[in-house]
Amino acid sequence: MNEYDSSRMLDVLRHDCGFDVTHDPSNADVLLLNTCSIREKAQEKVFSQLGQWRPLKEKNPDVLIGVGGCVASQEGESLAARAKQVDVVFGPQTIHRLPDLLDQAATGRKAVIDISFPEMEKFDCLPEPGHQGPVAYVSVMEGCSKYCTYCVVPYTRGEEFSRPLDDVLHEIGLLAGQGAREVTLLGQNVNGYRGLDRHGNIVDFSLLLYYVSDIEGIERIRYTSSHPVEFSDNLIDTYAEIPELVNHVHLPVQSGSDRILSAMKRGYTALEYKSIIRKLRRHRPDVSISSDFIVGFPGETDQDFEDTMELVEEVGFDQSYSFIYSRRPGTPAASLEDPVSLDVKKQRLQRLQETIRNASMDRSQAMLGTDQVVLVEGHSKKSAQEYSGRTENNRVVNFDAPHDVRGRFVRLEITGVYSNSLRGAFHETAM
Repeated sequence: MNEYDSSRMLDVLRHDCGFDVTHDPSNADVLLLNTCSIREKAQEKVFSQLGQWRPLKEKNPDVLIGVGGCVASQEGESLAARAKQVDVVFGPQTIHRLPDLLDQAATGRKAVIDISFPEMEKFDCLPEPGHQGPVAYVSVMEGCSKYCTYCVVPYTRGEEFSRPLDDVLHEIGLLAGQGAREVTLLGQNVNGYRGLDRHGNIVDFSLLLYYVSDIEGIERIRYTSSHPVEFSDNLIDTYAEIPELVNHVHLPVQSGSDRILSAMKRGYTALEYKSIIRKLRRHRPDVSISSDFIVGFPGETDQDFEDTMELVEEVGFDQSYSFIYSRRPGTPAASLEDPVSLDVKKQRLQRLQETIRNASMDRSQAMLGTDQVVLVEGHSKKSAQEYSGRTENNRVVNFDAPHDVRGRFVRLEITGVYSNSLRGAFHETAM
């Protein structure tokens, strides 16, 4: 979502102000920092970066420094008070107002702050996206109304709202016309999408997927981040009927303990989560499942953690984003007593990550010798002489090719397995 927001900031500044990107901060007229507050460490990085920019402001007082995103939304005026070099503070829903905010900051003497939640106004005012490359992101809904006890998102991005169906399809159509072959649908609770069609009828997320699959040029569909409570049977059935849906699902579970899930206010049990996975695998037996885990939620016992490890073993997760619980100001969980030591939490996290890493490596090893269709995103990070792309199950593959295949689907034989990537041998252009 932050990548999408950053790209849209650039769109509006290019369109309305004639700006472009410089990779040397000392040459910049405007320095923008897009932020995340999901964990404390991410928030600390904000002030570290602002400290690095302070000398640039001291050397050139005319340079404007703006902070956007969730930290800006959460901190508001206190951010500007703590970091005097900041000129503009704006929230995730006010990126379309950046040109006006920068103009105000250039003529004023104090920081300009706009962290309001105008909802649909942002999408109505943003220019058409400028895009390069075969992979694109599109926000279909924003905000969250789940209010999990550990999560700050509802307070920084607001309540859930869904974009109208025609607006979403129009944006994806534009991106397809610019060369996008794969689209990732975005939302804090993306499968909670409830957009209106032109007749005022509600379109749920599963129906949206059918519409997107009909857009010419779009050959692959991904989405993130989904919620188990709204992973409906209709959504599960799309995996039998929409071949463009990739063979990978990211479905955050957070814990395998029903007691902890209840304390988190997640709204489902471990058994209900496993039931979703079983139904998915009836349609896609080899579907890759990734998830999010919070280790060391306040009061997590040894048994609670063992319940999580049991879930991990049963589901066979292919990848995880797992972290030690981080207290977020203003959330209900922030006031809970937490008797578990940090050392114990670190040991649990290491065990969880190692188990999932081993399972992921086993799955990668099973891909050796198989043919995989890969969407080529560009050159490899390590060499401009080779190419890189992703399989349906979200693995990076590096390979050589006899001609330029960027933006194309190619068929590769998997010939090597590494900790974070695969090696492939080029067969042919697939489509």
